[in-house]
Amino acid sequence: MNQATSTNCIFSVTNFTQVKDKVLNWANRFSTFCFLDNHQYQSQLHSVECVLAAGVVDFVKSAAGNAVGSLEQFIENSSNQHIETGWLFGHLGYDLKNEIEDVYSSHNDRIQFPDLFFFKPQVVIRFDKRKLIIESKADNEEKIFHEIFEMGESKQVVSTPVIIQNKMDKEEYISIIQKLKEHILRGDCYEINFCQEFFVDNVRIDPLIVYKNLSNISPNPFSALYKLDDKYLICASPERFLKKQGNKILSQPIKGTSKRMTDRSRDDECKKNLLLSSKDRSENVMVVDLIRNDLSKVCREGTVKVNELFGVYSFPQVHQMISTISGELKEDVSFSKIIKATFPMGSMTGAPKKKVLELIEKYEKTKRGIFSGAVGYIDPEGDFDFNVVIRSIMYNETNQYLSFQTGSGITYYSDAEKEWEECLLKAEAIRKVLGAE
Repeated sequence: MNQATSTNCIFSVTNFTQVKDKVLNWANRFSTFCFLDNHQYQSQLHSVECVLAAGVVDFVKSAAGNAVGSLEQFIENSSNQHIETGWLFGHLGYDLKNEIEDVYSSHNDRIQFPDLFFFKPQVVIRFDKRKLIIESKADNEEKIFHEIFEMGESKQVVSTPVIIQNKMDKEEYISIIQKLKEHILRGDCYEINFCQEFFVDNVRIDPLIVYKNLSNISPNPFSALYKLDDKYLICASPERFLKKQGNKILSQPIKGTSKRMTDRSRDDECKKNLLLSSKDRSENVMVVDLIRNDLSKVCREGTVKVNELFGVYSFPQVHQMISTISGELKEDVSFSKIIKATFPMGSMTGAPKKKVLELIEKYEKTKRGIFSGAVGYIDPEGDFDFNVVIRSIMYNETNQYLSFQTGSGITYYSDAEKEWEECLLKAEAIRKVLGAE
């Protein structure tokens, strides 16, 4: 994409937390916005520390079928126009798998994000150290800056405790894990990511307040607050799907989780046990091999490498095992070819990919939708960065339905009881924010 004709102004700021609060309050006047925040995790190779895109100049929206092709055409058209900001923001829904791997989805989806949506924003606001960079072709950056700082503070509201329901009980979950292990024993697959849904019916929340509270409890490096009309994604993801910078591309899958402890010595022990866990290392290396294979389809021969294997990183709620795989892209590889080679991400599927997609559809109870998809941006130079949508609340304001899903990687050596506990651990911060009974 070419640099668009637009203007930008740089403003000095001091209290970043206060500014973010005001920026989000200002953004919520728009029917669509996307706020991405790395919470200053400098080690996670971020090009953009924190960015907001608000308002829609143009967009592409599509159901699985030829959605990725439609996005490619949208990107090409954008590169030949003088676009307001030159950026594209949006999401790839999990069910794009149906056109990439020729599978299907039949489960109910009450959140109803489209399979794919990207938009050209009216305004892009970036946070860079102590600077606020406002970019808009409308040449009204000063006006926007003053509007933001005239916004009042968010009001903390006392929310009524919600009753969270499961789509399956523990007994059914354990039974399904046993069936999945039988598939593995037969050689149908090696590993499968199996997820379950938790939901609340007839609920009203303030998505901005919930996001801010979730960020306070669990400030993860790929957090997002994404609004698309009446649908909200409130995301505290620790995981990157794909990042492209120049001809370099990298992925950072997570496989392996352990609980944080308040006692320092016990916490260090949990971290050490995760690093040495044969089950978690086996799970992690299988996903690494899958992603190496995916990247090799679009990268120059001999350039795909594992930069880090079994790295253990600590987040507020959990320790995670993260590996980093990178490569150098072939010349003239399009965005759509990259997505078709790598999506859905291996950490949320398993191996071999097509077979586990079929098994996920067979045994899960809910359409994943935007969950285990990706949210991110494509910048004016054609570089991009996308997260993995996990540790997230999905909310449909119109039908008052709230949902979140958690899962884990199942191998033949998985203990169903422990996998159940891992799902609950991953839901802990969300349950706390919702005041669950």
